[in-house]
Amino acid sequence: MSNLEQFRVSARTWLEENCPPSMRTPMITDEIVWGGRNASFSNPDSRLWLERMGRKGWTCPTWPKEYGGGGLSLQESAVLAEELRRINARPALSSFGISMLGPVLLEYGTHEQKLEHIPSIVRGEIRWCQGYSEPGAGSDLASLQTRAILDGDDYVINGSKVWTSYANVSDWIFCLVRTDSEVPKHAGISFILFDMQSSGVSTRPIQLISGASPFCETFFDNVRVPAGNLVGRLNDGWTIAKRLLQHERTMISSFGLAGGNIDRGANNMTLVQAARHYRGDGSRISDPVLRDQIAQFTLDAEAFELTSKRSLAESKQSEGPNATSSMLKYYGCELNKRRYELMLSAMGNRALGWEGDSFDPGELAITREWLRSKANSIEGGTAEVQLNVIAKRVLGLPDLLTLVRN
Repeated sequence: MSNLEQFRVSARTWLEENCPPSMRTPMITDEIVWGGRNASFSNPDSRLWLERMGRKGWTCPTWPKEYGGGGLSLQESAVLAEELRRINARPALSSFGISMLGPVLLEYGTHEQKLEHIPSIVRGEIRWCQGYSEPGAGSDLASLQTRAILDGDDYVINGSKVWTSYANVSDWIFCLVRTDSEVPKHAGISFILFDMQSSGVSTRPIQLISGASPFCETFFDNVRVPAGNLVGRLNDGWTIAKRLLQHERTMISSFGLAGGNIDRGANNMTLVQAARHYRGDGSRISDPVLRDQIAQFTLDAEAFELTSKRSLAESKQSEGPNATSSMLKYYGCELNKRRYELMLSAMGNRALGWEGDSFDPGELAITREWLRSKANSIEGGTAEVQLNVIAKRVLGLPDLLTLVRN
């Protein structure tokens, strides 16, 4: 038996013994585990599953054991993923620390910073948020004006951020700040970490048209942050920011990986099941046009999943995420929006509800999630930004200004 086969046997045995039965069922939105100091668990098994996976380091299976990760090879990680899928195991932890901060901290952080922050990310002990966009710096992120001025051993931070996801319930923030105003805008930015409980930090949730408030305005009023919390070199934060955005876009592209599944679907149905229920006889979709659209969507979703897996494997064997993340982000978000459009088409007039007892809670949730999906084209860099990146970095097309000048 090869070493990889031995690992599969041991991983399968461990999962069978340690993954609670309720963690082998489809994820319920209210039971998603974000971790953090004040984490709540509506299902006690969610806490148990997180603790066990965190101790094993398998929430971040390829991260170094030195910092609490699983220390697995790429091949072992792939086997673990297969075994988790085999038992339909839920993710033990959803975390911006895992999908965004951790990878760049491992790449740019000091040994001391990694020891301080990486283990708590792996175990889900700290919940992170991202301080990037500002009221006057969205797609043109480098125009940010939140300032950090060195005062003794601290940086004093003043300014504000907007669209800060879950800032009101997060413990720490990874933040872009301007540390030099006398140089070109990209050259005077630094990347810093600090506690959201610091004096002078405040948040205000933003209510969306869907009725949810996952985003916040975040304000910094003379917030003192130890200078040692600066990640990377002073004024070189743009390099880290771009790298992190690649990881974020790869994470957002995963919205398109659910195929025909929608976690909050009408009565927890898949897309095909909903179409059969609302537009068929329970076993067949009666509308041939809708049937064709769902079939095409299913093929596209399968192709996208295979492409994403190949891209992930290639990135881990090379220099990491690259401009391909923009391609995946763009297509994954378009695919997710198509999924919700098709669900609404399948539901017919049952998708018209907003509130009240005339509609099932699952039906009401789908309408709101359909509205929420429209933001996929904006968050993590707009669709237009992604197309620009693809044009320049993948296709090698010249800038429009260059064409005009020539």
